[in-house]
Amino acid sequence: MKLPIYLDYHATTPVDERVLEAMQPYFIEIFGNPASSSHVFGWQASAAVEQARRQVADGLDADPEEIVFTSGASESNNLAIRGVARLCRERGRHIVTVATEHKAVLNTCLALEEDGFRVTVLGVDGEGGVELDAVRAALADDTILVSIMHANNEIGTIQDIAPIGALCRDRGVLFHTDATQSIGRRLFNVRHLNVDLVSFSGHKFYGPKGTGALFIRRSVDCAPLITGGGHESGVRSGTLNVPGVVGLAKAVELANQSLKDETARTREWRDDLWRAIREAVPTVLLNGPDPLERPDDRLPNNLNVSVPGAEGEALVAALDQVAVSTSSACTSASGEGSHVLKAIGRDTEGLTHLRFGLGRPTTREEIDYTIGCIRAVAGARA
Repeated sequence: MKLPIYLDYHATTPVDERVLEAMQPYFIEIFGNPASSSHVFGWQASAAVEQARRQVADGLDADPEEIVFTSGASESNNLAIRGVARLCRERGRHIVTVATEHKAVLNTCLALEEDGFRVTVLGVDGEGGVELDAVRAALADDTILVSIMHANNEIGTIQDIAPIGALCRDRGVLFHTDATQSIGRRLFNVRHLNVDLVSFSGHKFYGPKGTGALFIRRSVDCAPLITGGGHESGVRSGTLNVPGVVGLAKAVELANQSLKDETARTREWRDDLWRAIREAVPTVLLNGPDPLERPDDRLPNNLNVSVPGAEGEALVAALDQVAVSTSSACTSASGEGSHVLKAIGRDTEGLTHLRFGLGRPTTREEIDYTIGCIRAVAGARA
């Protein structure tokens, strides 16, 4: 075992070696522009892109024509929200979202207020859940879009989005979900979940950074953010990152293949971590659903806790060789406190917040080392 240990797999993941292997030929050997339709170099690149599109679609139970490749979830979120807003603004200018969304959704929605849109930001319960009745009550005659994430990137809460999607469809409202944290960690079927638009990023499940996609249901129109040569059926212009697209598709394929075993393993070890922290620091506060009581309501690899006072500082010190997050990676970069923890009432001063994210490379030895560090806090106190 090498130190330090990485347990921040919600922030990013390393590229799987099999993904890198799939990508390598498209850097030098098959380097053509997929938009070049007059020679074999372009045909080869185009064939690789379309094969990747089929792979991604198969992983979501979508049609290939419903997959648009992007640079990542932030772009996909912007494309979904701004694209729908632009096309539907004559029909309505009301958007509904939730206080615990990623800032790529929240800030995009709020920016639209400057263009005359009205945004309703729903609150959540103490575990980060949003009630179906709250969504129903928020819908108005001019509502054009509801955007609610599937799984939270900080506290791991999984929203029951299928009934929300059914409600939106019944009311003629489009439904978008940010599935960045759930795809690769949960089965995600666009048909079963009643979604119209779905955003995700490759680097969250062992694909390359700078790659992502947006699922756009066949019956939905979305105006482009980036105009130019009309690539991606006119929805997203620009020469495609062929190696990245191939890597994204391979990552989706591998994630679905290993999903059952990886879920069981990370869930078991995450639960061991939670038991160890609860025993070592009795004052600890759990953020999100209890993984032992309601495992299906939380991402299997996620644990987020708040520890008061000196015990929190001692826990951070004890974990100096374990890379964990004290908030989301994007929030940490901004220097702001966590809006997610604030939304669930955990913004009290004097609390230390820790997010553990287990991953495919995590080993039992690493978990045992981390548990030993946690138990050392209890030993020092005794």
